Amino acid sequence: MSTRLRSSAARPRREAKPAAVAPGVARIAAVQMASGPNVKGNLNEAARLIAMAAGQGAALVALPENFAIMGLTERDKVVLREAAGRGPIQEFLAATARRHQIWIAGGSVPLVSTDAGRIRSACLVYDDKGHCAARYDKIHLFGFEMGDESYREERTIEPGTEVVTVDSPFGRLGLSICYDLRFPELYRAMGEVDIVLVPSAFTETTGRAHWETLVRARAIENLAYVLAPAQGGYHVNGRETHGDSMIVDPWGVVLDRLPRGSGIVVAGVNLAHLRRLRASLPALSHRTLHRC
Repeated sequence: MSTRLRSSAARPRREAKPAAVAPGVARIAAVQMASGPNVKGNLNEAARLIAMAAGQGAALVALPENFAIMGLTERDKVVLREAAGRGPIQEFLAATARRHQIWIAGGSVPLVSTDAGRIRSACLVYDDKGHCAARYDKIHLFGFEMGDESYREERTIEPGTEVVTVDSPFGRLGLSICYDLRFPELYRAMGEVDIVLVPSAFTETTGRAHWETLVRARAIENLAYVLAPAQGGYHVNGRETHGDSMIVDPWGVVLDRLPRGSGIVVAGVNLAHLRRLRASLPALSHRTLHRC
């Protein structure tokens, strides 16, 4: 059974006792935020929510896309970009992972690119010693035009080119970011992974229509857990994000979710259960088109 803690300014903070974890089960958590243009404020909120997740026994915590900066303009993140391995956002992730002795996936961090006018949007994974274990640069860049809504990520983001997986104590992780969710071929290219990370900032328009369907589809077709932290709420720049952070098991069952607001979702990952499902339904070994 999963547990959930929502943040609330009206309730006094209490130390949560870690939930009991069955042998062979690791607890993972997704953080939901409504980030703004103040990096320090966003990092303070992320720190509070990560501590809540660690207090519930989570050994892997994933933050949403743009957790550290949702600027007033799309160019704000370019101004605040960091060199790989240096900068306050990366230092925060490393120190927080080390402090709680957990793995942390920083949903997306704006890093220097080869184009001075754009960034690389990077998902950075830190181990429990605070070392950066993996970096994935977002490959698919969001473009959307509907009514008053307009998004053109290619104007400020340089796309990545490499598919990235990383081994962890909780199984093999496959890394992706937000709009990547619409491209199933990316996840096939990962090979067999145990947990797919999809830190996101889906708009309310597209999220309401497609978010849950896409998240559950990626879990089912890859017979993998999906850890999907999201931005959820109204932002200072006028944007509204869908939220509905969730953790989905390899059978497509939603183990925990948070429809709206800041908070966390927590659930157990059972690799023995995953292996049994793959043995019962060996769809991954039945694929033929990739061999043509």
